[in-house]
Amino acid sequence: MGRYLYKKDQEKLKLNSLKTAIVHDWFAGYAGSERVVESFTNIWNEAHVYVLFNFLNDEERKIIVKDNPLHTSFLQKIVSKKNYRNFLTFFPSAVEKFNLSGYDLIISSSHAVAKGARTRGDQLHICYCHTPIRYVWDLRDQYLNQAELGTGIKGWAANKILNRIKKWDLKTKDNPDYYIANSRYIADRIRRIYNRDAEVIYPPVDTVKFKFEPLKENYYLTASRFVPYKKIGLIAEAFTNMPDKKLIIAGEGPEEKKIKSKSGKNIEFAGYKTSGELSKLMQKARAFVFAAEEDFGIVVIEALSCGTPVIAFNRGGSAETVINNKHGILFDEQTPASVAEAVKLFEKNEVKFDSKDLSNYAENFSRGIFEDRIRRFIEKKSAEFFK
Repeated sequence: MGRYLYKKDQEKLKLNSLKTAIVHDWFAGYAGSERVVESFTNIWNEAHVYVLFNFLNDEERKIIVKDNPLHTSFLQKIVSKKNYRNFLTFFPSAVEKFNLSGYDLIISSSHAVAKGARTRGDQLHICYCHTPIRYVWDLRDQYLNQAELGTGIKGWAANKILNRIKKWDLKTKDNPDYYIANSRYIADRIRRIYNRDAEVIYPPVDTVKFKFEPLKENYYLTASRFVPYKKIGLIAEAFTNMPDKKLIIAGEGPEEKKIKSKSGKNIEFAGYKTSGELSKLMQKARAFVFAAEEDFGIVVIEALSCGTPVIAFNRGGSAETVINNKHGILFDEQTPASVAEAVKLFEKNEVKFDSKDLSNYAENFSRGIFEDRIRRFIEKKSAEFFK
């Protein structure tokens, strides 16, 4: 037994000695994809981190990158947090210019171009794919309209750039040796677009920050950035048509003024909330309302972790994580009427939802479980690759 343990320890030591690079698209804040990188640096605490550009403040950098070396591309000196989307055409060349020749293992965290990092045949490249580039593929029209680039000469130029990136995206689809998807929904998208299979490992949720609370108050909650695909306006319209029900909306964004102008007096806008402040709102909410077609939807699991049922759109990640009539109510159409009908159905069945069961279920998506699954997967593939 002792000899066996010694051998396994030696194998683990060998795997941990691989020189590792983590390639992420960019750091513009602390969102879902950055939480994945945070876990990567928890596991590989000597890995070098590469991003196109970095706008993290000192606190965010300490959480995500820690003391790991951080490298940026030539874009760091050119772009700003406000205008970086205008330089999209340079993103592929920027990621390809990273010199990763000195690493054995490359782990990319990609929702845009990180998976296109150049590697050699003797380097193992594993991509955690949050999604193939949304604004190139499934959500192009929505993003262009949001940026007021849907028509005219600017629209023509934008589509030409996106078509060029689409071609590059397909050309680099085989750069990673293995793909990991953040949901079955994204694994299906990877298969459809890239013709590649992907292991599904759900992203980390900091359930310890969203603690169970059994006592609820008489309000509903939604929280998001105010952009079109999040469908906050749709939720606000549904509750405006139900004036006897209180809705609190947490968040901010470009659609805020438009949504406020059409909202009833029963809707309270709470503004941007830190995770601690949001947790308190979630703990007391009667239910959390979610109408977006998201890749995964971390905020849904945060609500469940608080013991709060979820009323969610029955597509995307939430269709996988929320079991209808067990964790909440799913609705099938992104319309105010469909949301309103789901709220009424929830109230009829509210007593069936056990807050403690919801919170216990959310633990299946905890950061610890994510890191254990990621570590096991990459160690297995590394052992096979470097044998």
